[in-house]
Amino acid sequence: MSFAWPLALLSLWLVPLAVALYVLAQYRRPKYAARFTNLDLLANVVEKTPGWRRHIPAVLGLLALATLLTSLARPELEHKVPKEEATVVLVTDISGSMTATDIEPTRMAAAQEAAHTMVDELPEGFRIALVTFSAGVRTVVAPTTEKAVVEAAIDALKPLGGTAMGDGIVEGIAASQLDPEAIAATPSSKGGLDGGQSEDSPVIMILLSDGANTLGQTDPIDAAQQAKELGIPIFAIALGTQDGVAVVTDSQGRQRSINVPPDEDTLQEIAATTGGKFFSAPSADDLESIYEDLGSRIGYDIETTEITVGFAAAAAMLVLAAGGLSLLWFNRFP
Repeated sequence: MSFAWPLALLSLWLVPLAVALYVLAQYRRPKYAARFTNLDLLANVVEKTPGWRRHIPAVLGLLALATLLTSLARPELEHKVPKEEATVVLVTDISGSMTATDIEPTRMAAAQEAAHTMVDELPEGFRIALVTFSAGVRTVVAPTTEKAVVEAAIDALKPLGGTAMGDGIVEGIAASQLDPEAIAATPSSKGGLDGGQSEDSPVIMILLSDGANTLGQTDPIDAAQQAKELGIPIFAIALGTQDGVAVVTDSQGRQRSINVPPDEDTLQEIAATTGGKFFSAPSADDLESIYEDLGSRIGYDIETTEITVGFAAAAAMLVLAAGGLSLLWFNRFP
């Protein structure tokens, strides 16, 4: 909860002042009672001491005062409202380095689990596309609102080959322009860059990579510039640690271990170029948190609703309750 006029909360100092005055009044009560000298007659007049009940109307009155003073600050509540429409393109690295185990159980498994979180977090009306890149690129799922199709495609991903990050971005741009009614899934293509997004149906790209660009026809920064020209922000995620090691098969069929650190500098520049944001994910928990946060940020708007009327109504109800109990128990208004 937040407040439109937070300085008005300074008026709450009146509450402890009222409490102090009430305590002082209670402290002085025995002195006035002692002036009634005929105690036997007093015992006959007063059938029963009200005890703790006499404090309840006062407590309700103090709560009413605090609630009313709080309402002067115009309290507000924030709540998430699903966006009506957007296209989210998941551009995911499936190169051989994704077999590295610096993120348990593997980088690939962690990426798949986090991608499921992202898909679950997005509103039902969003279109989701899945593009992969390694030695080549492929649009695995064209933009669709069928989450089950995307989920199944994520589960089927297998790591192999080098890293064509720049081509992956270009393929992601092309995938964002595909007509979901006409195409369910397409093989790799390099066309489809004309068009762009509209204000009513924005395109957001989420790029996940765990290594440097090693292959392909397009430099990643040049590809990012293309995305910028179409108004497509890229949220770039660097997966893995600088000490990550993967076992790969060379051109002669021999297996060898190589260091596979993520290229954070390039991913930072991609995000900055397109107006997106860069994230580092050195662990599975970090990646899960990033995808969950992105799903919430991309899929929902935060709206603020003023609830001053509710506080004022609560204060009125507390005053009525205090007065009602006082009349019921003591035949007087507090």
